Amino acid sequence: MNIMKKLSCPSFFLFFIIFLNSVNVISADDHQLQNYQQVMLPGVVGPESIAFDCHGKGPYVGVSDGRILKWQGPPLGWVEFAITSSNRQRKLCDGSTDSRMEPICGRPLGLKFNEKTCQLYIADAYFGLLVVGPNGGQALKLVASAEGVPFRFTNALDIDTNTGHVYFTDTSTVFQRRDYLLAMMGGDKTGRLLKYDPRSKKVTVMHKGLAFPNGVALSKNNSFILVAESTTMQILRFWLHDDQNMTASYTPEVFAQLVRFPDNIKRNHRGEFWLALNSARWMIKKADSVPWFTEDPVGLKFDEMGKVVMMLDGKGGEALESVSEVEEHGGCLYMGSSIKPYVGIIKLNT
Repeated sequence: MNIMKKLSCPSFFLFFIIFLNSVNVISADDHQLQNYQQVMLPGVVGPESIAFDCHGKGPYVGVSDGRILKWQGPPLGWVEFAITSSNRQRKLCDGSTDSRMEPICGRPLGLKFNEKTCQLYIADAYFGLLVVGPNGGQALKLVASAEGVPFRFTNALDIDTNTGHVYFTDTSTVFQRRDYLLAMMGGDKTGRLLKYDPRSKKVTVMHKGLAFPNGVALSKNNSFILVAESTTMQILRFWLHDDQNMTASYTPEVFAQLVRFPDNIKRNHRGEFWLALNSARWMIKKADSVPWFTEDPVGLKFDEMGKVVMMLDGKGGEALESVSEVEEHGGCLYMGSSIKPYVGIIKLNT
């Protein structure tokens, strides 16, 4: 099995930092691909989301056959940590890359550990919001519907560790994950932003009528939440409270307008947000009015005010042609994908 010998930030780069229009740009050149570090998966694909546990160990990824895998370093490599389907049949599911098997095997997308309880919360596209303990195993289904409407495409999540509230997206009430192109091409606007309270075990619909809501991320002080609305190519901000009256306002405002489809959002330890821009390279022709523009932006880092402070430039290469998530951890960028058989890693100059 071709895996990286040691999971650490590489000592050499496919990527280098340059300064352009007051934005740091991490850029890729195809002729340097021999220096690119990848952690290959064991016969599966699609590490959509990446998580590290409350001890900083991992990464953990959800993959195409419905399992959540944990990296334990050499010689163990990837080991099974959890599954989301109670009816999962190993003979049919293990190693599957067939999207037609997802309703049986499960398809975990969003992953996030509660730093206080060490529980892993999982947004499975077909089975709703689930949770599993620090030792893994069969995940417990928490909720699979809201206001009497079943989830069809549970997607991404984030956790307020002060309250334990889990914020997550149901991308569509009509289309499932395997039909995501139909949802986008058809202009589906049935997506929802939701909140789950683990104490009351109740789920609240915060906002309806979203156009393919995808990634979610809370601000560092939990005062607002960002939602990637893929079809409109926007990042929306919902205020949860302000410093004066602690009153929630679930009316969205535009946090950022983009030039291609956004996917997952992850906040780093400084309170900045990494946004993955997933494919659709053919859409960009010219964007001279965008100060951070390059021909192939596959990831952006925003500050809390919505200003782009760093960009990941794929340079049209295959390695970054489908970045679903950018997770900053321990001085590295870990990059997920909905279709690739590996996790990519970049070391940052910090």
